[in-house]
Amino acid sequence: MKATRTLAALVAASALLGGCASQSSQPSYANNGYNNGYANGYDNTASTGYGTIESIQVTNGEGRTSGAGAIVGGLVGALAGNQVGSGGGRTAATVAGGVAGAAIGNRVEANREGAGQQQYAVNIRLDNGEYRTIVQDNVYDLRVGNRVRIVDGRVYRY
Repeated sequence: MKATRTLAALVAASALLGGCASQSSQPSYANNGYNNGYANGYDNTASTGYGTIESIQVTNGEGRTSGAGAIVGGLVGALAGNQVGSGGGRTAATVAGGVAGAAIGNRVEANREGAGQQQYAVNIRLDNGEYRTIVQDNVYDLRVGNRVRIVDGRVYRY
């Protein structure tokens, strides 16, 4: 009976934390009207377009996580917490260990995937009047006012 209750608490904690594990992989700041129909204002799927760079913003990228780190961390934390105390204290320790383990596991996975890398949000006014923001890892020779071409979600001088 005790093992069933512990297992149920572990499964419930894992399911709860699984929903909390995913984080946006895009930086969050005001897009100043550069929204092209996407919820977060970024479009790295645009195939081709021509325009002029209106601004370039430097951002710190967040690590993209799949949630696997949170799940594994939650399981390990819950198992470690289950070794502490007895009765209701053990159940509380199991849940607390699962929560802490999931948070740590998610952060470890995000760091492993390259969190904090500098990215650039290039705001472009297309020739057809639309505004588009492309986020990429470098801007080599791109400057405000340059004529550019967007190909497969990357910006190139034209």
